[in-house]
Amino acid sequence: MIIGGGIAAYKCLDLIRRLRERGYAVRCVMTEAAQQFITPLSVGALSADHVFLDLFDRADEHDVGHIRLSREADLIVVAPATADLMAKLANGHANDLASAVLMATDKPVLMAPAMNPRMWSHPATRRNRVTLEADGVRFVGPNKGEMAESGEAGEGRMAEPLEIVAAIEALLNPKDQPLAGKRIVMTSGPTHEPIDPVRYIANRSSGKQGHALAAALAALGADVHLVSGPVTIPDPAGVTTYHVETAREMLAQVEGLLPADAGIFVAAVADWRTDNEASQKMKKEKGKPVPSLSLVENPDILATIGHHAQRPGLVVGFAAETNDVIDNAKGKLVRKGADMIVANDVSHGSGIGPSGVMGGDRNRVHLVSADGVESLDEASKDEIARQLAAKIAEALTR
Repeated sequence: MIIGGGIAAYKCLDLIRRLRERGYAVRCVMTEAAQQFITPLSVGALSADHVFLDLFDRADEHDVGHIRLSREADLIVVAPATADLMAKLANGHANDLASAVLMATDKPVLMAPAMNPRMWSHPATRRNRVTLEADGVRFVGPNKGEMAESGEAGEGRMAEPLEIVAAIEALLNPKDQPLAGKRIVMTSGPTHEPIDPVRYIANRSSGKQGHALAAALAALGADVHLVSGPVTIPDPAGVTTYHVETAREMLAQVEGLLPADAGIFVAAVADWRTDNEASQKMKKEKGKPVPSLSLVENPDILATIGHHAQRPGLVVGFAAETNDVIDNAKGKLVRKGADMIVANDVSHGSGIGPSGVMGGDRNRVHLVSADGVESLDEASKDEIARQLAAKIAEALTR
């Protein structure tokens, strides 16, 4: 990993940790500018390896260390890839350790650009990217958003660590892509059904399980399109995400994304909405009765797609239950036209994690299909997502 000089260098500390969690050995080269933002001590502690800093370091270069560094790795990741580092490699410069390693390597290179939006849109940077892509360099990001500088926003934010991890795994494990070429439409999170401009009907869904599953499917090569209700977690890595508020908006977005190979409906959609949304805030006034809310049923997204003219080949629904979990899931399997229902107990007495399933980080699920019931042991939502993604891949590649 070559760490360039930019404020986004701080994200590399988390990136190193995420890679180490997955069993990767990470060896780091830091530019002189990178050391103005994070320290070699922090990088070395997280990577559990020596950090390389200087092209002319006697101890590191006694055996032409920059050549050894460039050849021993399976992949070279440049994060953040500054405008300067991109320009050096595009034009063949090698006047420091980072650029010398890049010039000497015969291994794949992945760049995660990070810079001010005006620098990213500059014609010179654009030319350099075209040159680098023609030379075989891969890119992840940059993303759009707020910059570190006050009042600056646009395209130039470095991709988030988990997005970079997904890109790394896709490059290092190209054979582990059983879902390559498969298009999957998903939902996740709650919906918010407005009562008036400041109040709404909702539920406790955090979106963690749906977002984790979307990322796991993308890691297996799928082209994932996720329709997310209002959540406070980041968009999953490698996934095209669409943000909606209400059940009707969610259904419209899902239908607009068809056809697809699979439809996976994790969102905890509100069953009801108010019949008449108030245009002004409803006031509590002394002496006046409490207003009554007239409710109407929301569209059933799973059932709609399960019986749709453009029904995906595989339809998977989720059922959050508080009692008779498996029996209720079996009923939904038939009524809603699904191929599989992933059911879980979200009651306060489920005993899953310290805070329960909704909003928590752990889950225990049962897979209900025409073939029977398969129960997965309690695990983190990320691990449950990986197991479910493997099951879905198996179903889609039979």
